[in-house]
Amino acid sequence: MPNQIMQNSEDHFYSNLPIHKIPLYQLLIQNLLFEKVVASWCVIITDIKRSTAAVNSGLHENVNLIATGSIVAVLNIAFKANISVPFFFGGDGASFIVPPSIVDDVMKALLKYKDNTLRNFNLDLRTGIMTVEEIYKQGRTLNICRFSSAETFSIPIVLGDGLAYAEQIIKGENYLLTGHDTASNEIDLSGMQCRWDKIEPPENSDEVVTLIIIASEITQQAAVFSKVIHHLDQIYGTSEKRQPISVSKLIFKTSFNSLGKEMKHRIGKIKLFELIKSWLINIYGHIYFRTERGKKYLKQLVEMSDTLVIDGRINTVITGTAQQRLTLEKALNQLEKNNEILYGLYVSGESIMSCYVRDLEDDHIHFVDGADGGYTQAAGILKQKISDKLNAR
Repeated sequence: MPNQIMQNSEDHFYSNLPIHKIPLYQLLIQNLLFEKVVASWCVIITDIKRSTAAVNSGLHENVNLIATGSIVAVLNIAFKANISVPFFFGGDGASFIVPPSIVDDVMKALLKYKDNTLRNFNLDLRTGIMTVEEIYKQGRTLNICRFSSAETFSIPIVLGDGLAYAEQIIKGENYLLTGHDTASNEIDLSGMQCRWDKIEPPENSDEVVTLIIIASEITQQAAVFSKVIHHLDQIYGTSEKRQPISVSKLIFKTSFNSLGKEMKHRIGKIKLFELIKSWLINIYGHIYFRTERGKKYLKQLVEMSDTLVIDGRINTVITGTAQQRLTLEKALNQLEKNNEILYGLYVSGESIMSCYVRDLEDDHIHFVDGADGGYTQAAGILKQKISDKLNAR
């Protein structure tokens, strides 16, 4: 019985963390509000190989959908086990921190999803795993807390270099994945949706900025990230004001081509009856969103859009004016000149959104990226800066 109690306690490590609602720039420098991730948990990474080339070839929607699908596959397993897991959307992949009780099921599902993705879209979803214990043995850190700036939606905030280290190893040429097979049942991708067309910036904004920032020194990470968030608050206003998604700019996708692409991601093939059914549901959606329930869903959709990810880096999609962006770049350039940060920034005219909708009432999450592969493009710029810095030494 004691072992069972300990197991349950470990499984619910993340869901038992308190949700903090103080301003984010203040939270980041409150060390005592962060907990060390339990050593028995595992870090799992998914990442599309050669995603930049895929994005530049016009396959950015496929890249986003594949990344979203990997999150949906994991969250559906966690939901059935009544476990909350922290996850981080990165445009061309995702990261998860998962308790040992569901690791095998998650890896089986992801490896099968990897096979399906390669077969259906000719894109290779790199998938790997590393224990948190191994990360700690290498002298890396992984501290987490939960943060909320809205009533219904909280996100994990991770500080330290643990996730970056795991990603580096898993993406390395010598990484070898062993001990998992794909002999699972069908992957459960229910709830995965991509029903919205490209989304123009809200009124009084004219561009979408995708931004990735790393700290030059891990010991200064919290303080530097606090500075960056404070700059965003001062230049763009609150997170609500820089939110790139607005109800008035949402447009339903109703073409069979778009719905077929989503279905192919979800079930691996196109079924005509299912396709017609999805099309009819979308047509009904125009009516539903005029009802009180529909209006409530749309309001929540904006609140529950995942536009900020802090996983040892700052990854965010924001909207504003060109003048605001120039002011931000000036501040970031100064931080870069001071050797406090390196950053990648990509500007687009729209954002794109994929969704995980378990129910329309209060259980849905929406993953946002800049159009044309904003996160992938920003990551490419950042990668070049890192390379230049290393070569300059």
